[in-house]
Amino acid sequence: MSTAVTALAPLESGDRLTRDEFHRRYCAHPEIKRAELIAGVVYVTSPTRVTHGEPHGAVVGWIGVFASTHQGVRVADNATVFLGDDSEVQPDVCLFVEPAVEGQARVMDDDYIHGAPQLVIEIAASSAAYDLHDKMDIYRRNGVREYIVWQVYERRIDWFRLVAGAYVPVEPDARGVIASEAFPGLRLAVAKMLAGDNAGVLAELVATRSETAGE
Repeated sequence: MSTAVTALAPLESGDRLTRDEFHRRYCAHPEIKRAELIAGVVYVTSPTRVTHGEPHGAVVGWIGVFASTHQGVRVADNATVFLGDDSEVQPDVCLFVEPAVEGQARVMDDDYIHGAPQLVIEIAASSAAYDLHDKMDIYRRNGVREYIVWQVYERRIDWFRLVAGAYVPVEPDARGVIASEAFPGLRLAVAKMLAGDNAGVLAELVATRSETAGE
């Protein structure tokens, strides 16, 4: 099969491709809005519904406020990330530091992110989603330090922290807040986020910034 014909071949969930071949086909099909390569296997996702879009927007607002007040911290929404030789993903949201920390994410000349962001956030339908299985394993193996999954239908947010090569669940404190270790000052009021209280979520960030400034 010629290179031209191969490049025009469609992407189908379940295809097994090299990262280079996957990327070539993906670029040749702009009508495909989101596809990922996880450990050599293709996943093509469905069009985004409001049940995904609204939580996504809330997360972008929260994480964007944090990044805007911390120099060197970058936030990317649905950006392509190259992980190892067999995976190319598009996290819903990721947070990373530049200049890059060794072994972590950096934006290369091709304008894609190469390496593991310090924090990745995914909006998932439920615990059955691949975000909590194959994709989670790829993030773990490549050194994503913190991983947040919002399970929309189950109305829960899980925060995982990489400890000795394994993801360990992080529980909220007595006030219902989880604080990031990778990004000091980033705090999530979990119940408020789930309830759609975006103002309350942002107030937690503002309070944290004020406390830090006063020390």
